[in-house]
This record gives sequence, structure tokens and C-alpha cells, in this order.
Amino acid sequence: MTNTLYRENIMEHYRNPRNYGKLENPDLEYLGENLSCGDSLRFTLKMKKEKLDEIRFTGEACAISKAAASMLSEKILGIFIEDIMKIRKDDILKMLNIEIGPVRMKCALLPLESIQTAIRGKNDKSA
Repeated sequence: MTNTLYRENIMEHYRNPRNYGKLENPDLEYLGENLSCGDSLRFTLKMKKEKLDEIRFTGEACAISKAAASMLSEKILGIFIEDIMKIRKDDILKMLNIEIGPVRMKCALLPLESIQTAIRGKNDKSA
């Protein structure tokens, strides 16, 4: 089970996360936390014409959360906000390509939930 859980692709993204860092003057910022395991990831985003122009994240998290944040940040860069909001749990699981148990599901979904919450918060303020 451990060998399956920590596949090389997950570990590569964990050790060398893509889009890691913090943006200066972001349009959106959100701190996502998974209190059950201690994951804490801060996302900073810049938008341009309803598309995600730049994304960065920082924080401490397990291999699953950090790898999911890295992979998701690559996947959503440059796409329309409305398309980001259509991404679901199954899309994340397919992207990770490993079997995720119930305990680790929150870890895997933390980046998606954080980014979508940040975007919803932006839209709520303009309503």
C-alpha cells in the first residue's frame, strides 16, 4: 500500500513543486488548511480577462496535498475561471493517478477546494 501511495510522480511533485512561491500583489489569496493532518497551503492568484494568469502556493503539507497543488497549478494555469470551477474530485483523482483512501481524500482535495473558495470569494464580493 505504501509503495502505491507514494508513487514516483507524487514524490517528484512533492520534492520539486511547480509554481511554488508567493505572488506580489495577487488578485486573490487564500489559506487552505486540513486540520485533521496539519496541511496548510496558501494560494496566491492573478487573473487576466477571466483567465488564471499566474498562480503560486506556499506552505507545509503532506506529499499528497503538495503534489496535488503542484499538478493542479500546472493544469489550471491560463484557463478560464469558469472552467476551474467545473473541476471535480474525480478530475483530481485521475490527475494523481493513485488510490486515495478516505483519510487522505481531504489531503488530495485541499488545493482544489482552496482555489475554488478563493474564486467564489471574489465573485461573492462583486455580487
